[in-house]
Amino acid sequence: MADVGIVGGTGQEGFALGTRWAAAGLSVVLGSRVKERGLEAARRARSLDLLGAVSGGTNRQAAEEGEVVVLAVPFHAHAQILPEIRPAVRGKVVVDTTVALRSLDPPELAVPEEGSAAQRAQALLPEAKVVAAFHTVSAYKLAQLGRELEEDTLVCGDDRHAKERAVELAKALGLRAVDAGGLDQAGTLERLAALVVALNRRYRRKAVGVRFVGL
Repeated sequence: MADVGIVGGTGQEGFALGTRWAAAGLSVVLGSRVKERGLEAARRARSLDLLGAVSGGTNRQAAEEGEVVVLAVPFHAHAQILPEIRPAVRGKVVVDTTVALRSLDPPELAVPEEGSAAQRAQALLPEAKVVAAFHTVSAYKLAQLGRELEEDTLVCGDDRHAKERAVELAKALGLRAVDAGGLDQAGTLERLAALVVALNRRYRRKAVGVRFVGL
């Protein structure tokens, strides 16, 4: 059993999260739709001489082997991928990083019937404990393993234990986690992420982040 299984671990965000967690000493499984891509991503990660063990495989393998499962797949892939991993995540904490963007230029949010990507994930994975987090954290910045992350991540979910696990993962990344309430707040997190994307484009940046003061 690995500490974290990342569904979509070969994409920019998933790979950056995985290597940052492995750099902190956690064991990680990088998943992909195609097993060979997951294995190749794991080889690339291991070449970085990380503290934690990194393995790769299919998304189903990542979901089966991860104690906590992180979703780092595009919103349009939820309907296909999440039913495939449902048996593997029963009773597990599932952290959804997805932002339901309809387009990137300009950033335009799609609002699913459930209210947010995380609420859609909970509907598709009813036996899992879904938490929304890490929406505004730049993959570009995460990938710079020696770089300090001077920002916050908002965390929301309906299960207290599941949120605590997400907070632990945030701390391992070097982030401060802020409890934003129940899963019904996930839409707010996703709108904030869309705003961050827009600010990156407007000011020609790659790593705009969010920090809350007074807490």
